[in-house]
Amino acid sequence: MHDTPEPDTGSEHNGFADLGLRAELLATTASLGYEEPTPIQRETIPVLLTGVDLVGQAATGTGKTAAFALPVLNLIEPGAPAEPTALVVVPTRELAVQVSEAMFKYGAGQGVKVVPIYGGQPIQRQLQALDRGVHVVVATPGRAIDHIRRGSLKLDRIRTVVLDEADEMLDMGFTEDIETILEKTPTERQTVMFSATIPPRIEAITRKYQRDPVRVRIGAGQTAAGKTLVRQTAYIVPRAHKASAMGRILDIEGATSAIVFCRTRTEVDELTQTMNGRGYRAEALHGGMDQKQRDRVMAQLRDGSSEMLIATDVAARGLDVDTLTHVVNYDVPSASESYVHRIGRVGRAGREGVAITLVEPRQRRLLGNIERLTKQKIDIAKVPSVADLRARQIEVTVEAVREALAADDLDDYNPVLHGLAGEDSDRNLALAAIKLYHEARGATTDEREIPDASEDRPKKHKKKDRGDEHYGPGSKFTKPKDRPKGNVGPGTSLVYVGVGRKAGIRPGDLVGAIANETDLVGREIGPIRIADSYAVVGVPEAAVQTVVDALNATTIRGKKARVRPYVD
Repeated sequence: MHDTPEPDTGSEHNGFADLGLRAELLATTASLGYEEPTPIQRETIPVLLTGVDLVGQAATGTGKTAAFALPVLNLIEPGAPAEPTALVVVPTRELAVQVSEAMFKYGAGQGVKVVPIYGGQPIQRQLQALDRGVHVVVATPGRAIDHIRRGSLKLDRIRTVVLDEADEMLDMGFTEDIETILEKTPTERQTVMFSATIPPRIEAITRKYQRDPVRVRIGAGQTAAGKTLVRQTAYIVPRAHKASAMGRILDIEGATSAIVFCRTRTEVDELTQTMNGRGYRAEALHGGMDQKQRDRVMAQLRDGSSEMLIATDVAARGLDVDTLTHVVNYDVPSASESYVHRIGRVGRAGREGVAITLVEPRQRRLLGNIERLTKQKIDIAKVPSVADLRARQIEVTVEAVREALAADDLDDYNPVLHGLAGEDSDRNLALAAIKLYHEARGATTDEREIPDASEDRPKKHKKKDRGDEHYGPGSKFTKPKDRPKGNVGPGTSLVYVGVGRKAGIRPGDLVGAIANETDLVGREIGPIRIADSYAVVGVPEAAVQTVVDALNATTIRGKKARVRPYVD
């Protein structure tokens, strides 16, 4: 493997015309208002046009869709036979739809046919679309496997395979599906992988399925000069005060479009209610909602009728909203890679974004893990005081009155002024009007000071004993005799699943089912023990009932299973 050189920010050659794309694509990008390629596009497009394999480390928000879409489309001649020549694999149906729409838009000048295939949509409609002919298929792993087995997705002429958000797919338990897909495609294909982080599992896929890939690394929200557009700040807040702290911070920030990440569905619903009570137009998004509800919520965020989306990680996977100004981690994500994915949703299209993290005193260690992964220091700030909030609210009102003074329709309100003539001084009339506006604008009367925990010293933890070790994939405790039963360690409990080896169940099936139906990620699931007729899976203690309810309401590898808390 070899790395590309750092971007030449002083180059005089900056436009898309310098990247080697065909005329139809240049005309399309110009019509869409694209003037300058982003760093990931400038670095990857010329490389991909040569046909070599590539690993792109880039978060959401860096322009990676166009970075792989334009080279893929560049290979398709106008009027070419409609047969699959490119396969893009993505983790979620939302991302499948977004990537498909983008590629259709970019390839309009060439008449390129693009089809998304994903679970949750009638397969008959997808079969018909594939049968009519298609140049590019954008698929989720499970549905791609379904079509490959049916023979409806032909892979013999595939020239390029793109794995987008590869680390997310592995977290969701799709490793075996991805390997199956790659093994079914021609060996001489071009294999392109984009991932926000490059953990060892990604390196393993790279070594096995890519040929001396070029590596390109671009940070989330990074400009051509290498400076980040995402301002990252953390606040140390006791758990009981987190909702109040978040509301006050966002009031002062003046957030116009924010996404807030929570750990659980219950937390999402409760916080949504709290923020609506504070005057925000907030909507919830979690795995308990059907696709119609999800689409409605996303439409409201995109058109500005709601200003805050409160979501779980799983529900928000694959979401791409250009207008977001703020990302809030209501809890520090236990997997540092999740932080990278989250903050990549702001700092888009040259606009500055803000990433806010609320850290409970016991979570400081997780914050340090994130700093080591991102190689960036996250500023720790004090939660604004009541006086800070009031001062900010006054600033906003002063600015609004200044703008109103510049309006050309002030005379329309003379009847109001005449109606109040003689009742009081002009000064008091003005103050009364300002008071009405200030209160009507929703300025909150927050009188409670929030304790500052940023100076608190974290408690020293006792040395881990064997019960604290990780028993998931890759653990040294892999043999059944080494795996403790019941509660396998602090914070972890076991769940019984009534299907096993005889039903063809694999560890990836269980991880995928749990990750898809709950808010857990792959790293939080394990150990896994599969017997002939049942399986036992370790999950966080607090999530046991959520996992039981979710798995009882779905199927695993097409089979209904009885699921309950495991009892020795």
